Amino acid sequence: MKTSSIARVCLVTLALGASGGGAYVFFASATAGGASWLDWARTALLAITLFWLVLGTSFGLVGSLLPAGRKPAAMAASPRGRTAILMPVYNEDPQASFARIAAMNRDLVRLGAESRFDFIILSDTTRDAVAAEEADWFARLLDEPGAAGRVYYRRRERNIGRKAGNIEDFVSRSGAAYDYALILDADSLMSGETIVEMAQRMDENSRLGLLQTVPRVIAARSFFGRCMQFSAGCFSPHFARGAALLQGDEGPYWGHNAIVRMSAFAACCGLPELSGPAPHGGHILSHDYVEAALLARGGWQVHVDPRLGGSFEEGPDNLIEYAKRDRRWCQGNLQHRRILGAPRLLWWSRFTLLQGIMAYLASPLWLALLLTSLLASVMPQRVFADSVMLEAEAGLMALAIAVFSILVLPKLLIVLRGLLDGRNKRFGGTGAVLISVLVEIAFSTVMAPVMLVLQTRAIAQTLLGTDGGWPATARDGSRVTLSEGFAASWWIVALGISAIGVTAVLTFDSLVWVLPVALPLLLAPFLIAFSSAPLAKRSWLLGTPESLDPPRVVRTYLEVFEAWSKTGVNHFAQGWQLKDAARVSA
Repeated sequence: MKTSSIARVCLVTLALGASGGGAYVFFASATAGGASWLDWARTALLAITLFWLVLGTSFGLVGSLLPAGRKPAAMAASPRGRTAILMPVYNEDPQASFARIAAMNRDLVRLGAESRFDFIILSDTTRDAVAAEEADWFARLLDEPGAAGRVYYRRRERNIGRKAGNIEDFVSRSGAAYDYALILDADSLMSGETIVEMAQRMDENSRLGLLQTVPRVIAARSFFGRCMQFSAGCFSPHFARGAALLQGDEGPYWGHNAIVRMSAFAACCGLPELSGPAPHGGHILSHDYVEAALLARGGWQVHVDPRLGGSFEEGPDNLIEYAKRDRRWCQGNLQHRRILGAPRLLWWSRFTLLQGIMAYLASPLWLALLLTSLLASVMPQRVFADSVMLEAEAGLMALAIAVFSILVLPKLLIVLRGLLDGRNKRFGGTGAVLISVLVEIAFSTVMAPVMLVLQTRAIAQTLLGTDGGWPATARDGSRVTLSEGFAASWWIVALGISAIGVTAVLTFDSLVWVLPVALPLLLAPFLIAFSSAPLAKRSWLLGTPESLDPPRVVRTYLEVFEAWSKTGVNHFAQGWQLKDAARVSA
């Protein structure tokens, strides 16, 4: 029996046991005054949500305890196969995207490996003004060392199939010229060493169909962005290590910063167009997990390797932009329910797709649990002795503490491990890491009710037939004003007011349980505006190795961008603390 299969059985059993135990404690405590159908309903809701919560956090728990493992030994200086480095763009800032390509190209030239790699910009841009800028910056890109004959630009006239269709168009037309494709996003950046190593790994393992890195978030400027950046840098490698143990050869694909075997991708990953109109039908938005499942069905290995460094991306700098992206992911993940029954998919691939669906359905399920519990509190209750009721309340409080501990424990173990292996030093020291972790936990706890209602609305909109589309991503990190925050979240404030008002009228004693959820809803505009404020000057707080000492390829990107900038002002670099912007670190 494979290690991944044993790990799957153990962790799924653990999650079932924990959710069953939690449901038992909840039911015993909640029915001290007598059981009703509401008690059975909310116990079932708790069991379902607790199972997925425990399973998800167990990845981090296992990853914090597993050894990091050794990276594969260095291979030949240059890969044997030819690799197309694909960057799909869609109404993005071309100066920033093309400067990233220039930085990666310079890194490959420095290593003497550029002859095995071509860069192909696949534009789906619909705005003529942006397309004109793309043409101008592409001409500038061709002046880079070694770019002639290796850097290409193609703009499609029709945006069919969005990003997946963009890549499929290239693979069907030109894929046969290459052995591998390294797929990026417009905000992706990778070091030359990592690019070369990934191609070498494909050379050495003929069964490897896809190799996924764990990208680090960089260039965050706001408090919101820095929290995401710190979480990705500090926690994600450990969660990914735990996930990799379970996933084995049926790992994930996150749509970017990954290399695929061209022949395998072409043979297995032609995506169907789902019957019916969007949002339930049409092109699959969250195509990446489906493509990973199709590769695994075709007998190819799909691996994620957290040991691969030098892989970077940028993230949203405010909640409004995050919610836009999350809305698209929600719609795409819900489309996966129509793929669960696809023939010959491996059972773990089906389970992974189901896990992605539940990542969003969990929010309305938690909300339903809160509402049914509130409704249960106004139902007629049998009268018991005070000691019995106090014991019941103690059981519920213990369960709430246990759930919170499940969320926090993996993060604290990661801090402890960083203290023991010295990793914390790269984040500014254990003191800075501990403070940053506590700040991140506090912020994510306060924001959880806001995210819950945002995701619940996204679920409702999708189920009711509202297509969220694929909006262009704003990467300029602009600060959100209080009025803009209120305009985006007035309905959330209204929900908070309603929750407090209804609870106060119907069951005042339950208000203490409702306030932790309702108060963040009331404060949503302030949270959105406050968290979008820049945090660059306090780099020790929520600092990461990449923000404290940017890697070579990041420095190169910043230098290229500034050299190309007509104004000489690099608004993308405001979140960086460069020790010496004029020097490329050796």
